[in-house]
Amino acid sequence: MITTRRQADGSMIVDVRGTLDSATVESLRDTLLETLQRDRPTLLVVDLTFVTFMDSVGIGALVAGQRAARDVGAGFQLRNPSEFVHHQLRVTGLTELLGLTGTRHFSL
Repeated sequence: MITTRRQADGSMIVDVRGTLDSATVESLRDTLLETLQRDRPTLLVVDLTFVTFMDSVGIGALVAGQRAARDVGAGFQLRNPSEFVHHQLRVTGLTELLGLTGTRHFSL
């Protein structure tokens, strides 16, 4: 399940729940790209608090979102990944690219 909401500062929050795998990743990718094109946020934050599993296609969707955000001049950050998801991103070397620096949990 994916929901979006606009913050007062012009940023958009995309809340993701469940798993990010081949069965669900197209919905995330579509939501990220459509939100960036339609709403032109200053910052796109993907909240992963309730993501229980993510594989390589999920990581690919997040990278596609980051690239699309860069292309429209928006910032891109992940927020609150589980330890499993954070580990997946650390192993692939993508934590910094996806806005996860320093500690495991990132908040606005």
